[in-house]
Amino acid sequence: QVQLVESGGGLVQPGGSLRLSCAASGNIVKINGMGWFRQAPGKQREMVATITSGGEADYADSVKGRFTVSINNAENTMYLQMNSLTPEDKAVYSCNAALIYFRVPGGPELDDFWGEGNEVTVSA
Repeated sequence: QVQLVESGGGLVQPGGSLRLSCAASGNIVKINGMGWFRQAPGKQREMVATITSGGEADYADSVKGRFTVSINNAENTMYLQMNSLTPEDKAVYSCNAALIYFRVPGGPELDDFWGEGNEVTVSA
């Protein structure tokens, strides 16, 4: 009843930039917060950046100063602007949303949703 659709991944050279988008759709009542997570080959998933609906952002130390997360509450969409990318940023990036949606049948329910993931490759 809620979907998160990511876009914007791809191949970029070291030092380049990419912008990821995550659009939430469905019977959404309110988004409490959203976040970007990534998983590199052979590594555990890690938090990249999170943002509340009020715009409070938090970042992993490894991306501070290079990545910027933002949210458009009117469109239920979160963005991640990634600059100065390095090969260490190569991973599958997934978005997450903690939100209240209207479950049918039932009613308002708080739950946690994930997108399918979007691959980012940084290579010369």
